Amino acid sequence: MSQNYRTVNFKEKELIIFDLDGTLIDSVPDLTLAITKMLSHYNLLPLMMDQVVHFVGNGVKPLVKRSLECAMPDKQVSNEFLEEAVEIYFSAYREKPCQETYLYPGVLETLKYLHEKGYKMVICTNKPYELIEPILEKLSIKPFFKCWIGEASLPEKKPNAAPLLYLANVTNTRIEKCVMIGDSKNDILAAQNAGMENIAVSYGYNYNENIADYNPTLVVNHFSELLELF
Repeated sequence: MSQNYRTVNFKEKELIIFDLDGTLIDSVPDLTLAITKMLSHYNLLPLMMDQVVHFVGNGVKPLVKRSLECAMPDKQVSNEFLEEAVEIYFSAYREKPCQETYLYPGVLETLKYLHEKGYKMVICTNKPYELIEPILEKLSIKPFFKCWIGEASLPEKKPNAAPLLYLANVTNTRIEKCVMIGDSKNDILAAQNAGMENIAVSYGYNYNENIADYNPTLVVNHFSELLELF
């Protein structure tokens, strides 16, 4: 566990805002399956999980665009082509959003602990809204969360501050009583833009960048380290 110079008492927080992919769950296996189906539609070679993982975090369209650019580096991805590919990908992913997706180690017991402690917990993700609930249900963590917002829930998404400010507002929580927990620079930047303390997990999908470079309030290497903080 590493920390910046300022010390924060996280036990005094009231609202914990979690990212989903790369923080609570590893969804890359299922994302890769859907990407592979999309690519096969165009007779393109499949991508491996260790390639797709670097394309995750900004929503569906950037994921598909980056995957296409990787699969056919010598060709231009037109807007029309991209729109069609997004539909094919999303159709495949919607069919099986949680076949091989799994919770990271320590997530279930830590969420139980935080719930029992009385913290309000919500999810702020750039994943499409309609897929959030089925995944939470399949992984048996839905009851821990008061609400969640996804890619198109608001006009702006992370790293914009708007989703975090919205969640603070709907849960009637002051910003200084909120904390954002995520794996990506989108999470850290959104929290910083909202004036909110934040915790980065080092094991996620941060575009092959070191999350500590974005100066989060704190970095943890394992989700269960939150047990010591809250």
